[in-house]
Amino acid sequence: QLQASGGGLVQAGGSLRLSCAASGSSISFNTWAWYRQAPGKQRELVAIIISGGSTNYADSVKGRFTIARDNAKNAMSLQMSSVKPEDTAVYYCYGRIPMRAYWGHGTHVTVSS
Repeated sequence: QLQASGGGLVQAGGSLRLSCAASGSSISFNTWAWYRQAPGKQRELVAIIISGGSTNYADSVKGRFTIARDNAKNAMSLQMSSVKPEDTAVYYCYGRIPMRAYWGHGTHVTVSS
């Protein structure tokens, strides 16, 4: 039900915008988040935004990434700026309502040096 898009190849220092939409669903998520998993590493939380608009970021992306939500469209985005090769990973969107969490299929982001 969650569709992620926007991944691709970008040069270090560049920008990329990931999007996630709850297609075909009327579920209103109270929490949205982006996770990522690099090759050989565990999945980690990148950014999270709750219903009131409060956000939190992994230290490694603070000041470079911005998460935003569009409640009217039941969607969210991740604006990635000043990307680094270590941002290379599969990025997953995540939506949560009480008692249930939803995951989207990953979208690949590759940052070349």
